[in-house]
Amino acid sequence: MSDNSNNDGRTAHANSIIKNHMIWSMGAGFIPVPIADFFAVSAIQLDMIRQLSKVYDLNFKEAEGKAIITSLTGTGLARLGARAIKIIPGVGSVLGGVTLAVLSGASTYALGEVFKKHFETGGTFLDFDPSRLKKFYDEKFEKGKQMAKSMEKEQREKHQNAEAVTEETSEGTEASASKPKDFVSQLESITKMRNDGALTEEEFQTLKKKILDAQGE
Repeated sequence: MSDNSNNDGRTAHANSIIKNHMIWSMGAGFIPVPIADFFAVSAIQLDMIRQLSKVYDLNFKEAEGKAIITSLTGTGLARLGARAIKIIPGVGSVLGGVTLAVLSGASTYALGEVFKKHFETGGTFLDFDPSRLKKFYDEKFEKGKQMAKSMEKEQREKHQNAEAVTEETSEGTEASASKPKDFVSQLESITKMRNDGALTEEEFQTLKKKILDAQGE
């Protein structure tokens, strides 16, 4: 009974991690800077795998994690196409942002589900076979797209409502417009500091959480 309870608790925790990182990936997808969004989403996905490893008491392998992400998601013509659209001035950038947000969210959701399934069945980084789990990833990616579209629509409606409320306050509008750029630059800065040894992993995670929490406000 206690084992089932522990398993249910771990699954619930894993689901929460996947959902949060899916939302963050979609937010990174709206960053109006070509290429920068790709690195932001990749960092979020890698962090998701790191947190899922902790849930299932496994040692996180960063190199293996990056390799698995690449093997499952690939470069993808759709992703490249979405990034290319974002470079086009005007409405093209908006269309590209929406498309990439959905793709980013779906990819993160599918990756999370793949790792959750693998870890729950006793798998580790050492016996992870991307080719065996690719079909499962593709199935979850399609489900993730539908989820991401619904979430994107809900967030867009909330954003539009918020804009209507603060429309008369130009300062609020300017702060809202600069938020995505601030978000990615802050993430990139602390990631570089960690890679350079200026921040410990614990300090990096604390700072990252503050940045992500502020992004959601």
